[in-house]
Amino acid sequence: MNSISIIGGGIGGLTLGNFLKQQNIDFKIYESAPEIKPVGAGIAMAGNAMQIFDKLELREKIENAGTKMHSLIITDKKLKTISKTDVLKLESKYNVCNIAIHRADLQRILSENISEHIILNKRLSKIEKKENYHLTFEDKTEIESEIVFGADGVKSLVRNQILKSGEIRNAGQKCWRGILQTEIPEKYSHNAYEMWGTGKRFGFVKVRENILYWYALVNEKFYSEEIDLLEEFRDFHPDILEMISKTSKDKIILNDIIDIKPMDNWSTENLCLIGDAAHATTPNMGQGGCQAVEDAYVIGKLLETEKDWNKVFHQFEKIRKEKVHHIVNTSWTIGKIAQWENFTRIRNFIFRMLPEAVNQKQMEKILKLEGSVSLTV
Repeated sequence: MNSISIIGGGIGGLTLGNFLKQQNIDFKIYESAPEIKPVGAGIAMAGNAMQIFDKLELREKIENAGTKMHSLIITDKKLKTISKTDVLKLESKYNVCNIAIHRADLQRILSENISEHIILNKRLSKIEKKENYHLTFEDKTEIESEIVFGADGVKSLVRNQILKSGEIRNAGQKCWRGILQTEIPEKYSHNAYEMWGTGKRFGFVKVRENILYWYALVNEKFYSEEIDLLEEFRDFHPDILEMISKTSKDKIILNDIIDIKPMDNWSTENLCLIGDAAHATTPNMGQGGCQAVEDAYVIGKLLETEKDWNKVFHQFEKIRKEKVHHIVNTSWTIGKIAQWENFTRIRNFIFRMLPEAVNQKQMEKILKLEGSVSLTV
């Protein structure tokens, strides 16, 4: 029998594994993919996640594999600035950078130190609570586990079969994500850009030397299987059209934008959800992966003083919910406003008038880790 099973080898599951190994706690991670390979697209690791990676002694590796972001810039479709958040101002306070990185590079770094604990090509098909948890995988193998972490994403089978909860919300937006190998102009090298149009957006950031990550969103009403992105974004800045046209089809993935409506409970006896399985968020604040990292950190911190798993799970929920629910709800709202089809000039004007201090304050609220990580009620 396994003492601890983590279902899902994504960012949350791998980060949790690193914290458990740090405390000499045995565990197994079951990942459905046959190998950790370069699939997916770019991801932002903001200062809150980077502070945590520093505690795991992984910060330098992640910084070296990605690109430091100096500013987060929202513009109109012609790259005229609407708002700017200078993240360099917060670097000295928290002693960390914001990093854009290819998701595969991040997962490789997180898995290197715990590879002996990872079992690949194990897709869960059924989980039942008996005296312990009985897990059945698609290859018909079965295991028994005392403690289970559901780190298996927004469509979590662990959540669906045990907690029987979680309302997935569709934002009504389609998103293409692309990876492009190209020479990147210096002016784009250390800033993350998001361009707001009319019912559509385009964003891009450098993730590695000569590697650019971009994404394009349109409201569902504009979508069809025959959609031509070049035609759809024809009135955007010429650089954007070049990014789209130079990206090969096999380097582009298409997804719906979804999240989970904030939930009251993430745990039950001897079982806990983390990351997207518990609180999937839309990508508008660049915090989905970062919040999974924070989950792992808080659980690891609580385990330093408490070995009763259910007490840890209970306190974990109390510590994390307010911040996570704020991010989920704020991100949902920002995504809706950014995709307005009417009053876009008014929207852009209002955001231009917002003092930069407002953006800085919002960023600082996110960067600050929960300080009172303890089992006091």
